[in-house]
Amino acid sequence: MHGTLIAARTDPPPAIGVTRSAAGPRRPADREPARSGPGTRSRLRPAGRARGAHRPGSGRRRRLRRTPQSHAFAASRGERGATTSVVVTGLGVAAPNGLGAHGFWAATRTGTHAIGRITGFDPSPYPATLAGEVPCFTAEGRLPVRLLPQTDRLPRIALVATDWALADAGVDPEELGAVEMGVPTNCASVGLDPVAQARRRIREGADLIVSGAVDASLCPWGWGVQLASGRLSTSAEPTRAYLPFDAEAAGHVPGEGGAILVMESAESARARGARVYGEISGYGAMSDPRPGSGREPGLRLAIELALADAGAEPGDVDVVFADAAAIPELDRIEAEAITSVFGPRGVAVTAPKTMTGRLCTGAAPLDLAAALLAIEEGLIPPTVNVRLSDAYALDLIGPRPRTAEVRTALVLARGPGGFNSAVVVRAVD
Repeated sequence: MHGTLIAARTDPPPAIGVTRSAAGPRRPADREPARSGPGTRSRLRPAGRARGAHRPGSGRRRRLRRTPQSHAFAASRGERGATTSVVVTGLGVAAPNGLGAHGFWAATRTGTHAIGRITGFDPSPYPATLAGEVPCFTAEGRLPVRLLPQTDRLPRIALVATDWALADAGVDPEELGAVEMGVPTNCASVGLDPVAQARRRIREGADLIVSGAVDASLCPWGWGVQLASGRLSTSAEPTRAYLPFDAEAAGHVPGEGGAILVMESAESARARGARVYGEISGYGAMSDPRPGSGREPGLRLAIELALADAGAEPGDVDVVFADAAAIPELDRIEAEAITSVFGPRGVAVTAPKTMTGRLCTGAAPLDLAAALLAIEEGLIPPTVNVRLSDAYALDLIGPRPRTAEVRTALVLARGPGGFNSAVVVRAVD
C-alpha cells in the first residue's frame, strides 16, 4: 500500500532526471510539468544525450548556479555533524486538490475541497464511500513506456512527484557525478520519520536525499484494510464527513497522494545558488504507553522533543499543522497535548487535510510541504467545514486563510500502534 525506497549509495546516480520540455526551455519548476507529446520522451531517462550534457532553461524558482553541482556537494561535505543545517530545496506534490507544488498551494490557500464519492472503483457495497482522489493523473507521457507495465498507480505517482521535486530543486542527477544520493520514503511509520532519517544521513555525509511519502491504496483490497481499522467516516456528505475537533467528528476520510522533498545541507544549497524553502530544524518521536498503564499518551513528549531538538521555545512556533484524526478520543488527546505545551489558544492550529482527506503515509509529508509554502507566503491555510467544539481550547483556523508572519511551524503526525512524531520547520534568512 505504501511506497518504500531505502537510502542507498548510487555511483553513478539513479536515472531520475529533471523534468524539462524536450522542445524548449524548462517550465517554471513549481508547476506541474506538461506531459510529453508525440515524438518526445519522459525526462526520467533522456535518450541520445551524453551524461552531464548541458541543457538550457531556467525557472522562476531557480537561482543561477555558482558552482557545478558535483563540486558544490563535494565542497560542503567536509564539515558535517549533529548541528549541520539541513534544508528543503525542492517539492514535488500530488494531492487530491492539486498537482505540483504550485497547483496544490493555489488550491490549499483558498480552501479548495476535494473530497467526493470514489470513482476508481464502485464503493456502493462498502459502508464508507468517500475519499480524496488525485485527479486527472495519467502516467502516459510522464514516465518511460517501458516502466508502465512494471508499475501501478502508487509508484507512478511517486516517480512523477520525484521528478517534479528534482526539477523544483534545480538538480539533475546526471550532472552530479559520483556523489551519495538516497531515497528514503515511508512505509510503516507516519511520514515524518523518513524526513528525520534523511536529515541524519545528510549530517553523516550524504550529499542529497529525496525523501517523503506517497500513498495510493484506494482500491477494493486497500479499502477493506482501511475499513478494518474502524476509523473511517461512513457519512455520504462530503462536506460533513471529515470533521476533526468538531462535536460531530466520527472518523476520517482517506485520500491518496503525498509529497516528495529534496533535502541537502544548507552549505551545498548556498554553494550551488539553490532556492531554499526552509530548514528541517527539529524532530521528536514517542510511542504511546501500553493500554492500562495509566501513563499519558506520547504526543506531548514528541512535541517537546522536537522543540528541544530545534532549540526552540513554544513561543517561537507560529502555527501547528494538526494530525487531525477526527476520532473524538484522539482529537481530545491531540488538543490536550497542544494546549499543555502552548497554553489554551496559545498558537494557531490548522488542518488543511480537511480538504484532501488523510493520505495515510502521504499525509504528513504533504503537511510539511504546506508548512514550507505557508512560511514562504506568510499565510496559514484554512481548516474547512469544521465547527470547533467548545471542548477544545484551540485557536483553530477557520474556513478562511489567515495572513501572518510564519517563521516557525510544527507538523504533527500519528500512526497505527501509538506512534507519535513531530517536526519543526523554520524559515531561512
